[in-house]
Amino acid sequence: MSSTSAPTRITHLIAGAPWTGRSERTSEVFNPATGHVSGILDLASSDLVSDVVAGAQQAWQTSWRNASLAARSQVLFRFRELLNRDKERIAALITAEHGKVLSDALGEVLRGLEVAEFACGIPTLVRGSFTENASTQVDVYSIRQSLGVVAVISPFNFPAMVPLWFVPIAIACGNAVVLKPSEKDPSATIAVAALWTEAGLPDGVINVVNGDKEAVDALLTHPDVKAVSFVGSTPIARYVYETGTRHGKRVQALGGAKNHMLVLPDADLDLAADAAINAGFGSAGERCMAISALVAVDVIADELVEKIKDRMGKLRTGDGTRDSDMGPLVTGAHRDKVTSYVEAGVEAGAELVVDGRTGAYDAEGAGFFLAPTLFDKVTPGMSIYDEEIFGPVLSVLRVATYDEGLALINANPYGNGTAIFTNDGGAARRFQNEVEVGMVGVNVPIPVPVSYYSFGGWKNSLFGDSHAHGAEGVHFFTRGKVVTSRWLDPSHGGLNLGFPQNS
Repeated sequence: MSSTSAPTRITHLIAGAPWTGRSERTSEVFNPATGHVSGILDLASSDLVSDVVAGAQQAWQTSWRNASLAARSQVLFRFRELLNRDKERIAALITAEHGKVLSDALGEVLRGLEVAEFACGIPTLVRGSFTENASTQVDVYSIRQSLGVVAVISPFNFPAMVPLWFVPIAIACGNAVVLKPSEKDPSATIAVAALWTEAGLPDGVINVVNGDKEAVDALLTHPDVKAVSFVGSTPIARYVYETGTRHGKRVQALGGAKNHMLVLPDADLDLAADAAINAGFGSAGERCMAISALVAVDVIADELVEKIKDRMGKLRTGDGTRDSDMGPLVTGAHRDKVTSYVEAGVEAGAELVVDGRTGAYDAEGAGFFLAPTLFDKVTPGMSIYDEEIFGPVLSVLRVATYDEGLALINANPYGNGTAIFTNDGGAARRFQNEVEVGMVGVNVPIPVPVSYYSFGGWKNSLFGDSHAHGAEGVHFFTRGKVVTSRWLDPSHGGLNLGFPQNS
């Protein structure tokens, strides 16, 4: 679509088809590279959410709850192939509404695809256990069953990957899903959801409702929604967790972060500088796993800051469809908020090494740009350190020793991700044991676990007991049952010489 095209209508996806009703409330969706309105989004009322939940409940009860594992696996495998087929198209939708560069958007889709591949193994993931003759002629065995209707509330920064963390596993486990994407960039989420119908999923098992707080509250309070998965800022994550659990739901709410990267004197500083750039400015810093605080042991701080500054001078900021390294921020309001943090850092006395407010951008129109920004000599108490900025702002803090750096990280109220850069195996092993953070990288700046492990942080970065995907994701979307049985007479079946088949 050209920047001058009329905005398109973006609506809900209900029971496998676009919604045909008329919305009383709408919101604008922007192309952040140009600043133009690209879409008008229908916002769901609480009544519409209630209707969708009722339809999902019916679909779960009549068509999906008792679907065999073989049938579910077939849908999962077909969905995986369709997602792989359409990955470039979905990446383009992400770039058009979020702004991240195309290569980064494609990487997001592929990381989500990994979770879909993991979910294809659902027969082994929900396999129970069996004990024969626990007592005389008494057998005991465990099974895992679906919950019913579950809600997934996803953020703007990963409109494809985060829903894919939850939805394939929820569906594979036999649940029906109501998905509420971010109103800032919903089109990629809707496009991925539409592939489920093409894969053969019964109508109503997955639905997408677009909306704001009204839709979120409707999902959190509806009695037929049994579980809620959420990713977003910490204040909202806390609200989702407290509201959902108060209404009897199991909730996994992944919140914000302030991720630290500790660089020891023996580290390869070129590797560390590259990592700081990649982890700090990828996706314009709009990642919950972005490195926003680099902790340098003082003897190497000057050299490391200079290496980072030199690399920043080579970065190209612009339209994500062009030859750019970093795209715009998602909205003008968010860009202005991040810019205000830069101004606050200067006022607080931090040394502004690279000022992204004065950058040049390869784009047409008034896009929502802020170039990569670097602060040095940042200290706790400054807002650029204490708060999650969620933008392309990297802060360097200086410490005298490993112990001081560790104490700084552990004192932070967030505990999502962290990294250490060192060539000392003993120091790395000590760090991974002592640091109070849920995901740790050793010479890896963005330690996002592979799909068969689970994603999630500690402290104010997670509310609830379950992390995303992996074994914890399967357990979150199922509930266990233990059966104790005694059968006094053997059963007899009829004759059938054909080879047995799964169905």
